[in-house]
Amino acid sequence: MITNWKLSGAAPFVIAAALGWSAPVLAQSVDTEEDGEILFGTREGAPIIVSAARTGSLSLEDYTGSATVITAEQIQNRQVRNIEDVLRDVPGIAVSSAAGQTQIRLRGTEANHVLVLVDGIEVSDPGSGEFDIGTLQAEIGSRLEVLRGPQSALYGNDAIAGVIGYQSASGRDLEGFSTFLEGGTENTINGSARYGAAGESWDAALSGTFVTTNGQPNARRVNSNGVRDIGRDSYTVSGKGSVEVATGFTLRAVGRYVRTEGDFNDQDFGFGSPTVGLVIDSPGNRFESEAISGLVGANLVSAGGSWTHDLSAQFTDADRQTTAPAGFPSSTESDRLKASYVSAYQINDEGGVTFAVDYELEGFNNVLTFDDRNEVENVGFAGQYRYSGDVFDFSASLRHDINDRFQDTTTFRVGAGYQVTDSTRLRASVGTGVKNPTLNELFGFFDGQFIGNPDLQPEESSSIEVGVEQSFADGKTVVSITYFDAELDNEIFTTFPAPTFVATPGNRTTQSTQRGVEVTVFGDLGSGFTFNGAYSYVDAQENGVQEVRRPDHIGSAVLNWSDPADKASFNLAVRYNGEFLDSDFTTGNFPAPVTSLKSYTLVNLNARYKLADGLTVFGRVENLLDDDYESIFTFVAPGINALFGFEARF
Repeated sequence: MITNWKLSGAAPFVIAAALGWSAPVLAQSVDTEEDGEILFGTREGAPIIVSAARTGSLSLEDYTGSATVITAEQIQNRQVRNIEDVLRDVPGIAVSSAAGQTQIRLRGTEANHVLVLVDGIEVSDPGSGEFDIGTLQAEIGSRLEVLRGPQSALYGNDAIAGVIGYQSASGRDLEGFSTFLEGGTENTINGSARYGAAGESWDAALSGTFVTTNGQPNARRVNSNGVRDIGRDSYTVSGKGSVEVATGFTLRAVGRYVRTEGDFNDQDFGFGSPTVGLVIDSPGNRFESEAISGLVGANLVSAGGSWTHDLSAQFTDADRQTTAPAGFPSSTESDRLKASYVSAYQINDEGGVTFAVDYELEGFNNVLTFDDRNEVENVGFAGQYRYSGDVFDFSASLRHDINDRFQDTTTFRVGAGYQVTDSTRLRASVGTGVKNPTLNELFGFFDGQFIGNPDLQPEESSSIEVGVEQSFADGKTVVSITYFDAELDNEIFTTFPAPTFVATPGNRTTQSTQRGVEVTVFGDLGSGFTFNGAYSYVDAQENGVQEVRRPDHIGSAVLNWSDPADKASFNLAVRYNGEFLDSDFTTGNFPAPVTSLKSYTLVNLNARYKLADGLTVFGRVENLLDDDYESIFTFVAPGINALFGFEARF
């Protein structure tokens, strides 16, 4: 059981006050139908979040933690094609992008500390324990949810830092045929098409999306280096549907196929080379990743609608190959099988209990290196009580996991929210999380280059947060401020022990801390203008030393205008990533010293115009200021791009 618990500063007193304050103040209804960060007021029309409830959904204003919802309308207005781009507008998230692997770090944690669900399916690679968010394309009508803070009490070991939930549109959400096609610089062509249909007791949707580009060089220009374009092609085909076969009994199914292929460059580790430690042009280097996932489920509603039973089975099969004539080629096969039963009973209009049991089997085989399949098996039991009143919300979750390789763990989360006045809401939560070592870390990846460590222990965390939401001008402006404080023990890192100095993972004996403040602002400015802003200060340290790829300051500002007649719109997004540290391999030392990478600002501008009902033309410019930057040491990010296209719906 996770027992280590330390709180810093005045946080324990603040959270105790927020949890214990329960004077009965009546809240008035405030119209806050605009989706975004946590909004509150009237419960009718409020945004809902699915990821925070193991079955059904939950009103965003009843949730006692930190959550952000990016709606389908917002994704459309920002002309998002890659989900990684819209995640830059979520507080607490840092994005590090390189060809073949785009990482997200939430609240200063590691990339494999975030659970990613796509239509309810866990999609991370069991080998690395993380999901390449760069392979997730924004389908027409899709939406996004982000829960920040530990969610292990509901979801187990992969949700130590939070949950990202992506949802494609169902046939009932968006009926008819929809498509878009665009082209632009770097021979970029993107397109998508979907068809949705629904009847009285059924719905179905089928979608196809592709992204293709010749790309730009991603190596620094040194002598004749840095001229190789890094292209990419990605294809997604997905379908989902449900049917009510009898009153209160519904069957559902989801299927998804994703294939991504592209170029990548190596870093030069040839000692004595003039480009040692730098990314260099690597002709012939290619990667291919292919993932197939699916889910089938049955849902039964009984006891007059008060008792829900949900049984589901899901799988993910992910294969990845790399071709590297001058480096280390690889071929891996990963798979996950998961079965869940969730039972939820609504005691009354305000409160209910949920019980869940999960069985999960993960497998991984490094075909070229070991050709030896390894597996991890886990069974988890979770329970939750939730109360949602007019002015006071409360939730408590507890989970126990039984793992065939590690000691059993118990995690919890307790949260409360309180409507102080009609315009002010306080909330607070405490929780713990756990992350088991990945199969790569346990058994190795490259023979003789990265050796596994079967004696690794799970990483364990404890976390608190307190927040306040304040609305102004009858709900037209909403400000949210959250303070969080987390501690991580047994952090897994890469070490280079003597005498061979071959890379292998180990557990740190020191403590890692992540503390910070998140601020979001929504404003209805009138005359068709709306504004969304987000800012994060994150201080992530290991034994007092700043962690790499965790900028202290991250912010975004999005201004949107829509013609009241819905004839035209434009969107301006400004995203700032502060200065941060990364490993510098140019010295030839292992472990590598750190160096500072400069801050950067990305400006995207887009506009659309409706030519006729169901037909719209649009255009956008990405990285408008052509900022030259690196989100990973010596991996140069793309410069300015321009695209134009059309969208049709009927």
